[in-house]
Parts: sequence; C-alpha cells; structure tokens
Amino acid sequence: MTSQDETTTGGWTEPKATALLILADGTIFEGVGFGAVGTSVGEVCFNTAMTGYEEILTDPSYSGQIITFTFPHIGNVGTNEDDIETVNMAAATGIRGVILHAPITDPASYRATGHLGRWLERRGIVGLGGIDTRALTALIRDKGMPNAVIAHDPDGSFDREALKAQAAAWHGIVGTDLVPEVSTRQRYEWTETVWTLGDGYGQQTAPQHRVVAIDYGVKRNILRLLADAGCAVTVVPATTGLDEIMALKPDGVFLSNGPGDPDETGKYAVPVIQGLIENSVPTFGICLGHQMLALAVGAKTMKMHQGHHGANHPVQDTGTGKVEIVSMNHGFAVDPATLPASARQTHVSLFDGSNCGIALNGKPVFSVQHHPEASPGPRDSHYLFRQFVDLMTADKAAKTQPTT
Repeated sequence: MTSQDETTTGGWTEPKATALLILADGTIFEGVGFGAVGTSVGEVCFNTAMTGYEEILTDPSYSGQIITFTFPHIGNVGTNEDDIETVNMAAATGIRGVILHAPITDPASYRATGHLGRWLERRGIVGLGGIDTRALTALIRDKGMPNAVIAHDPDGSFDREALKAQAAAWHGIVGTDLVPEVSTRQRYEWTETVWTLGDGYGQQTAPQHRVVAIDYGVKRNILRLLADAGCAVTVVPATTGLDEIMALKPDGVFLSNGPGDPDETGKYAVPVIQGLIENSVPTFGICLGHQMLALAVGAKTMKMHQGHHGANHPVQDTGTGKVEIVSMNHGFAVDPATLPASARQTHVSLFDGSNCGIALNGKPVFSVQHHPEASPGPRDSHYLFRQFVDLMTADKAAKTQPTT
C-alpha cells in the first residue's frame, strides 16, 4: 500500500514531490519542500560558498533571485540574530527561494539560536531540497541564469501548466529597478562596529570623519567596517538628492551594494554621483555602487551569463599585482572596454577577466565590484576601507592648508 506521501511507479515506491522548480523553458526539478508554503518567481543563480549561508540569505543584493547552494550541507550551524546582513528587515525576504541538495540537519553550533528551516518559514522563503544541485548548476553554466517558479505544497498538489506559464511570463531582472524594495525609507545614524569574540559588536564613540552612505541595499558589515575605521555614518535612502547629501557636510560618500538592473537604478542615482564627482567629494562604491560610479562616468554595464556568486573568487589588484580571495555577488558587470580616459581599471577577476574595480584620475573616487566586508580571505580586502579613510584625511588636510 502506498502512503499519502508516496507514489508507486514500476514496482518502486518513491516519495511524493512536495516542492518543484519549474524553469521558463518548462524544465522541472522535483524535490522535498521546506521553509514557507507557497510559490515564488525569480531568477535562479548558484552560489559556491561553503559557509555564510545566513549572510547570503539576508543580503539585499539577492533580491529577485532563487539561490542554489552548490555546497551540499547547508543549515548545519543553524541561524542567529548576529549574522543577519540586511538593515531593512523587510528586505530579509527579498530573495525568492532557496535550493539545497541535502536535508537540513539540527543545528550544531554554540552560536545557533534557531533552525534554518523554521527561520525560512518565518520569513516567507520557499525552499526546495533533495534535488541534484550539480545538474542545475551545470544547466546554469551552459544556458545562463533562468527565470523560474519555485513552489512548495505539503500535499504535493501542483498545477504544473499554470506554474510553467507563470515562469515563462515573468519579466525578469533585466530592466527592473529592485532598489526601492530594499533601500531604507528614512535617514538614520550608524555607530555599531565589528564583532569580536567574547565582546560581540562594539560602538564608535570618537569618529574622525562623517560619511554619508547611500543605501541601494546596504549590508550591515559594510556599515560596521566604516564605523570601525573611524567614521560617523549617516545612511540615506537611494533616491536622496545631491543638495540634501551636501547639506550633511560629508567628508566622504559611500555607494552601497544592491540588487537589480544598474541601468534602471542609474536613472536617479547617476546624476547624484556625477555631482559628487564634480565637487571632488571622496567617494567609495561597492557592488551596485561600483556599477553606478561606472555609469556616472559614461561606461556601460552588461548582464552576465551566470554571474559571480561565491566566496572563493580570486581578484587581482592591477597596481600592485596582489591577488585577493574575495566574496562576489553580482549578475551584471562593468564593460571595461567602455571606460573613459578619466577612469582606470584597478581590479580584475582571475576567473574570467571581468572588471572588478575602477578609480578616477585626479579625483578621490574609486569603487570595487567585490565585497571586501565579507572577509573570505579572510581580510584580504579590508585595506579598501582604510584607503577610503586616507582619501578623506588627505582631502580635509588640503582644505585646511592656508592659501598663498
């Protein structure tokens, strides 16, 4: 006899699928559901990181995407409140789904305060497990990141044709501005510094510089490292105008990471950044902020075939020759062939030669595509925050020198 959760085919008894991933071309992956019950549509990507799944699942830059983890054992160390990266908690559900190979086990970490499956359920994130994630990863490598629907029903009752139509009809990320879904809606101050064993997070009480951080979907650890470097940080919404930013009298401006098509976000972000460049305000960008800076100087961005998502990416500093192991999360890249003479390439990916950093000639302005705050190296790229501080220090010193 076959139970309610099983079907019999050709003499074999198999578990009944309680979750599906249906790609826009009609390809179906069947597995076991976990997390929230329901359906969600998004772009499927794969992430090769072996650790940091909670940080990945709360990174606002993943808004609009269904994340496939290539590492088979995800969830073993549970979840906690310290490793959440989003500041805007509404953005914690910006991702559209999560795909795993192995079942989620009970937590085995002294830092754990919860189980990943229940954590996903509370946040409304649909999960699919028990599939061949290698096959899905190979598909993405061959065909690019597909649009898809992920669905979870404990009874295994699915209208597959309707789900196929939903996946095929989704507009996708190209041409979509996702920043309004994740950016803060009001200005706030940030003083929390980095975490240390035994002490937790600290506070910046004696800042040397005032930084305005434009929030396109900023991660907490970026703000912590800015504060730790001696900055009083004021975070402002993505649509904040140049006059309002300049009225805060910043020593420097930070352009944050974020999701979506940079061309769409650039419609309101680029004029502000161009104004900062014209005023020679020390400026530092990461991820989407890097792409915004490139657009502001006249370069172009392009959609990547499979994107870069992982914590093992080698990036070379073109000035020093140093190779850094970095964290990546982006589906668009700056086209280095379109960089103007006023900008130079400072970092390049050793995986595929794509652009990973620029600096403006004669201006205290630079940016990187990778995430120096994520610390996979573990701290190979932390010097970038010191570089930003050095630019602010030099700029302030130049302004206070007497004129002759």
